[in-house]
Amino acid sequence: MKAYHSIRALALASAAWTGALALPAIAQNAPQDAPQGAADDSEGAIIVTARRREETLVSVPIAVSAFSGDRLESQGAIDITDLANLTPNTTLEASRGTNSTLTAFIRGVGQQDPVSGFEQGVGIYLDDVYLNRPQGAILDIYDVERIEVLRGPQGTLYGRNTIGGAVKYVTKMLPQDFALKIKGSYGTYDQADGIISVSAPIGDMIRVGGALARLSRGGFGDNLTTGQENYNKDVWAARGTFEMGGYGQPVLMRITGDYTKDNSSARGGHRLMPGQLSGAPVLGDVFDTRGGLVDPKQYVKSYGLSMNITAELSDAVTLRSISAWRKDDSASPIDFDALPAVDVDVPAFYFNEQLSQEFQLLYDSGPLHGLLGFYYLDAKADTAFDVRLFTTLAGLTAFTQADVDTETYAVFGDFTFDISDQLSISAGGRYTWDKRRADILRQNYLGGGSPVFGGAGVAFGAPSTNFNGQREYKKFTPRVSVSYKPTPDHNIYASYAQGFKGGGFDPRGVGVNAPDLNSDGIRQDSEIASFLSFRPESVESYEVGYKGNFMNGALYVAVAGFYADYTDVQIPGSVACSVGGIPSFCGVVSNAGKARFKGLEFESNARLAQDFLTGGDRLSLATAVGYIDAEYREYITNIGGVPTDVAAFREVQNTPKWTASGTLGYTTPMGAGSLYAGSTLSWRSKTYQFEVPNPYIDQKGFALWDASIVYTAPDDRWTLGLHGKNLLDKEYKTSGYTFVAANATTGAIINNAAGFPTPSLGREGTLTAFYGNPRQVFVTGTVKF
Repeated sequence: MKAYHSIRALALASAAWTGALALPAIAQNAPQDAPQGAADDSEGAIIVTARRREETLVSVPIAVSAFSGDRLESQGAIDITDLANLTPNTTLEASRGTNSTLTAFIRGVGQQDPVSGFEQGVGIYLDDVYLNRPQGAILDIYDVERIEVLRGPQGTLYGRNTIGGAVKYVTKMLPQDFALKIKGSYGTYDQADGIISVSAPIGDMIRVGGALARLSRGGFGDNLTTGQENYNKDVWAARGTFEMGGYGQPVLMRITGDYTKDNSSARGGHRLMPGQLSGAPVLGDVFDTRGGLVDPKQYVKSYGLSMNITAELSDAVTLRSISAWRKDDSASPIDFDALPAVDVDVPAFYFNEQLSQEFQLLYDSGPLHGLLGFYYLDAKADTAFDVRLFTTLAGLTAFTQADVDTETYAVFGDFTFDISDQLSISAGGRYTWDKRRADILRQNYLGGGSPVFGGAGVAFGAPSTNFNGQREYKKFTPRVSVSYKPTPDHNIYASYAQGFKGGGFDPRGVGVNAPDLNSDGIRQDSEIASFLSFRPESVESYEVGYKGNFMNGALYVAVAGFYADYTDVQIPGSVACSVGGIPSFCGVVSNAGKARFKGLEFESNARLAQDFLTGGDRLSLATAVGYIDAEYREYITNIGGVPTDVAAFREVQNTPKWTASGTLGYTTPMGAGSLYAGSTLSWRSKTYQFEVPNPYIDQKGFALWDASIVYTAPDDRWTLGLHGKNLLDKEYKTSGYTFVAANATTGAIINNAAGFPTPSLGREGTLTAFYGNPRQVFVTGTVKF
């Protein structure tokens, strides 16, 4: 019972996540007059730090998309999920049943399971601080200098190895002069946002600043059972920053603290079939729901501190220290069946805490550029949840508490040697030590929910899992690339990189279901550990590419072709099962042997015309196209006790074969100011939500249309904008839950006599979907002092 009391205490503790407000930029001491890119980024000269030093996009031999803060603001970007519509082969979306937990995939690599024990395949960085967990990782966009999306394994340049790619959120430094900025937005669904930020110098060396944000929106629909709004937004956030040095000084120190509270209502799903027990019909509005679970009350809190010090030891050597501590605490009532019945109801707590330290020693002199680094992360991820199946057996609850701790060390380095002004070669490597510790408790209750969530249930039988163990994983991953620049405006490159993600333990696994390998009738701890654990995964990635500027920077083009072998792919899932003869819910993790990804990516930014009317007009076009052929070559699963390769019947989730977007922008003088009008059309082909195809929740190809008009007053003193998102009001699925019977090999859904899918867990049937935002229109205004 100690575990129950500890989790109850944790539930009452104050913790937080790094939500809408991001840490300020601390790893980069970028000069404020460096090219930041215009709203359309058509110059191709936007400065990025993908290789931990300031370079133009053309110079970086890595597939990277960069978006300036000006461009994102002019297009009315709300949060980082908007970037998925503009970036090739990238998926960024809210996880099923959540408002702020991020599901991220790049080039077929990612992770959509937010429970403890599963590491993310795409790294999210707030000013070089890695976010270890996906809770709260959907970051609202404001006061941002730029956002970079790096595709492919990132391990030799970054503190935490990320096997699929990275998203770098870089915020603005405090200005040297007093500054006050007020921004407000109002729009459909009662959207009302307000952001106020202020900063001031204290002498020549010190600057202090702070920001307060209120972000709110009514629901797109309603919960017809509880009366709560569905898909609403209710966020308060604050941040304080202290800076010393920088702006030409050899030392820059930045200390930041932030706090965020998200009180948005629980996000309920839309049932795709009638209730099989109650007969409840399918609702007409996909944003309405009937879920009756109200405990615990939905909330997400976060706070954190960071300190970043950059010291120029000489003209050639720079030392950086990046220290950060973060904590988050969230509670979610997840009603899988989306009905008043307690059929598959899952109240859940997530508690995460991380402490990280990174050191970088950078060298830049003559033909040699690069860095050596050390990284340490101590992270705790604790999850507790009920699975309530009251319609199956009165008061039946399966309670799980999973505490998974990660301790990792890494040394890494990456250096570029310029053989000549045209030819460069880069080489790097990383050695990673990962230690995973797990404490997993699984206990059945009868008569109600578990005491952790205030239920009246009584423990029934012995725990089906009571496991404590650890595993260590070590791996060296190299990277090498060669770059040829026939002129400074053109770059042809080829690269090879390995990526690695450590293994772990399935927090939802059931120990008593582990096979007795010794056939002695007694399961050994080693057998349970083997049953609950999963192996590390790795990827070998090959890439060739070209980047170039034409017509004095009027046209920027980037083309990349890639090929990747992905092995031991970690695929967590949950299925209906039997525990001690009682129907229940179990975790199943597969290491799907082999997958192969190959594809092409194209990006361009072009000034189509300039100075053709009054000397200040500009017409621009930004495009992005991604193609990926992703398939499993081997996918072994256990069917009737027989290992079976089902690769021919499985798909790579959250990875559409085609992604494309085009943004047409026009800027013209208006009075003493300027007017920008822009329109974005984006398209994604069919997307599979899980490895097993499901015609109910998989999303066929669809297009979204956004548009903006923004007036900027002289000297950028104030702006007024009108923005429209999803103007055609396209209805599209982003995720879902499914517990229906299916063929074990092909995954084909088995229908009952009434022609509906047969429930596999609960009696109502769980087949629910979550949808992307409908049409939104809003006005923004900004005033600067």
